[in-house]
Amino acid sequence: MANPVANLFRIPELKEKILFTLLALFVYRVGAHVTAPWIDVVALKEYAGNLGNTAFGIYDMFVGGGLSKATVFALGIMPYISASIMFQLLATVVPSIEKMQKEGEDGRKKLTQYTRYATVILSLFQAYGYAMFLETQVPGAVANPGWGFRLMMILTLCTGAVFVMWLGEQITERGIGNGMSLLIFFSILEGLIPGLFITGQQVANGDIKPFGVVVLLVSMAAVVMGTVAITMAMRKIPVQIPQKVMGRGRIRQGQKSFIPLRVNMAGVMPIIFAQSIMILPATLATFAKNDRIKAFADFFQVFSVPYYIVFTLLIIFFTYFYTAIIYNPVDIAENLKKQGAFVPGVKPGARTAEYIDRVMSRISLPGAIFLAAIAIVPSALERAFGVTSLNRVLGGTGLLIVVGVALDTVQQMQQHLLLRRYDGFMKKGRVKFRGRQQRYI
Repeated sequence: MANPVANLFRIPELKEKILFTLLALFVYRVGAHVTAPWIDVVALKEYAGNLGNTAFGIYDMFVGGGLSKATVFALGIMPYISASIMFQLLATVVPSIEKMQKEGEDGRKKLTQYTRYATVILSLFQAYGYAMFLETQVPGAVANPGWGFRLMMILTLCTGAVFVMWLGEQITERGIGNGMSLLIFFSILEGLIPGLFITGQQVANGDIKPFGVVVLLVSMAAVVMGTVAITMAMRKIPVQIPQKVMGRGRIRQGQKSFIPLRVNMAGVMPIIFAQSIMILPATLATFAKNDRIKAFADFFQVFSVPYYIVFTLLIIFFTYFYTAIIYNPVDIAENLKKQGAFVPGVKPGARTAEYIDRVMSRISLPGAIFLAAIAIVPSALERAFGVTSLNRVLGGTGLLIVVGVALDTVQQMQQHLLLRRYDGFMKKGRVKFRGRQQRYI
């Protein structure tokens, strides 16, 4: 496979998946530029420029600027993501949801259906809140305020959110990669070209020194390489599967395997949770108009020392918290015990669960510290060199999502190529056996 890119389009099935994915993403980006009725985009854009470090600005990053433009896809895929996270958290305290997670395909279908219902409910509340925000906080943004405008926005944004959810599911089923992740991926990358254009203008005007841009790009390349390394890094716990008699003289041979524990098991979620808490004071100060809240928000202003300290501690806390939710060592130990497998030198059952939990706790700390560095270093470098137009793509949250989704999509493409190559090898390996039949060698 000298040219993997060319090979992607030589496989009919993979070619169809890629083209369908690109078409769906094109439809999504077109809808992200269609403005909702009765909105003055100019007034909204002027107001939205001052909300970069608030909840409004963070949400706007995930929907590709749709919120600041009041488009029909302003809510994006975020209601579905919020509903999925909600059910994931509820599974730890609600036995019925946990049972559905363990029921296999049937349980997954039920949980997916409940997630869709929750998405619609969340969209209703978010659309109404956004309509009220436009009426009360953005002067001149709404042409005809009142219940007519609110109902129109609820209908428009909820329909858009449901369509985006359907589009993401279609990409997952008929395209390549995870549809929901790809929608966020392209929403974040949407700001790359305008950011590069603005940065080029700043360099031409002398606002930014070319040397600073070069140093920033080299630093960002190093950060991206580190992100790739930590995303793929894992600790392999060896597992021994003993020989077993299956019946009728069949014997399952003993095997050696391993349990993969990723260093960054929690992904980008700790940064999102920590960032949601850190932007709360600035968000309240923007809308509350209270002097005490403004003073408190100024103390935790972005790029200040208290902000960095609290932000780092929150990321470490949420890394352990979210890892404990999504990864249960007790279930892993029970599954190993049922299969007759064991970790060499460790007793099956509770001791195995304790061992896995101890290893997970140890490798989570460097992963959490790395997440904190990824969340802080790019923003600090951009501020030091005066390059703020690329913060959406090169910020900690956006960078981790872009790298993680890109790696996952590339791995899926490689799997398709590998299966196709193996299938081609098998077909070429057919030989005629004694002139009567064919078989594979």
